[in-house]
Amino acid sequence: MYDAVVQNVKLLENDQLVNIGVKNGKFSSITKEPIQGRNTWNGIGGLVLPPFVEMHTHLDTAFTARSSENLSGTLLEGIRLWQERKKLLTIEDVIERGTEMLQLLIQHGVLFTRTAVDISDPNLTALHAALQLREKFHDLIEMQIIAFPQDGLMRCPENLVRMEKAIQLGADAVSAVPHLERTRESGIASLEFCFHLAKKYGVFAHIFSDEVDDGHSRYLEVIADLTIRKKMAERVTASHAIALSYYSSAYASKVISLVKEAKLTIVSCPLINVAMQGRFDIFPKGRGITRIKELSDSGVNVCIAHDDIRSPFYPYGDGNLLQAVYMGAHLAHMTGSEQAVQLIKMITNNGAKAFGMKDYGIKIGNCANFIVFPAQEATDLIAKHPPCTHVFRNGRLIVGTKPAEIKWNLTKFCNLNINLQ
Repeated sequence: MYDAVVQNVKLLENDQLVNIGVKNGKFSSITKEPIQGRNTWNGIGGLVLPPFVEMHTHLDTAFTARSSENLSGTLLEGIRLWQERKKLLTIEDVIERGTEMLQLLIQHGVLFTRTAVDISDPNLTALHAALQLREKFHDLIEMQIIAFPQDGLMRCPENLVRMEKAIQLGADAVSAVPHLERTRESGIASLEFCFHLAKKYGVFAHIFSDEVDDGHSRYLEVIADLTIRKKMAERVTASHAIALSYYSSAYASKVISLVKEAKLTIVSCPLINVAMQGRFDIFPKGRGITRIKELSDSGVNVCIAHDDIRSPFYPYGDGNLLQAVYMGAHLAHMTGSEQAVQLIKMITNNGAKAFGMKDYGIKIGNCANFIVFPAQEATDLIAKHPPCTHVFRNGRLIVGTKPAEIKWNLTKFCNLNINLQ
């Protein structure tokens, strides 16, 4: 007798239905044979996946678009609006909006998230709120906190002190935004400081890199080089890397090889990047994202993230990672059936690798964290981005959602020969 059983579900790369048995919060059985549990759910032939990993989001900016509308839609206006809005932050305000965001993520199947928290505030208000939220939601979702200097490090020297304090208070990662520093030299100095702190405190680094439509922005190679020299393989992530799309093919190939050698993780945020980038391009406009397909095909660990949710940087979104994958599939020209599985792994296995998880995945002995969707294959997930019907955390159902029921009424159309089943 198992603690919990989920019947009639299908693994992502296996077309046969299985039954999953959970005991003491661990996967105990994955079998075609009938099994019994104290609590039983029927997956009705849907896909079962390990939980989604959201590698890049901002709980402190979530839902601030309600009061800070970005009229131009540009990154620079978004930054200016956020600089004004964060003056009004209180711990209660951030906790309220952060709670709403985390609940949405969990509802959509995200049980692991990495959130960048702006430390460009003398009181570190957002950070203190994020630390409280991490503790509050510990049993539901695992959260890694990036100490994020939105106003830069060299151009805002106070952030050098705040960054170190943030790590001492409990942040999991250091960060930098080199392309927002005043000069290339200052951008490199910000990265060197970042890596110095990462080594000093044994934390990882998550850099916001080259989020510009400019082939002259070349910080990704610096990040890769520092990762190699500091011996931080698999402990460094770079988000955005948009300028990589503007490099010549020869130079891009060199940088991709360097990124692979450094064992960097690259995070692309298709929803936000395609909306914000390319606004200063003449036609044809840039697609606004990094070279997802080329990086992935080269063996680089690539993740897809949602990023902002209704903030001055992006007015839409509800935390559904499948929407980001849907956009990424189009922009990266990854519409093949095998590529659909590759894309889903960018929000599951690849994120888990960057997150540093050791017992992730649907495997006997691992923690029973998993989600179920009313879909038959990966292309269904991407095409329909359906609701997640079951979210299990350590073998316990924490969210259940009933798919919308559609009822046809064709009594006035008796000449139509339609099978309504």
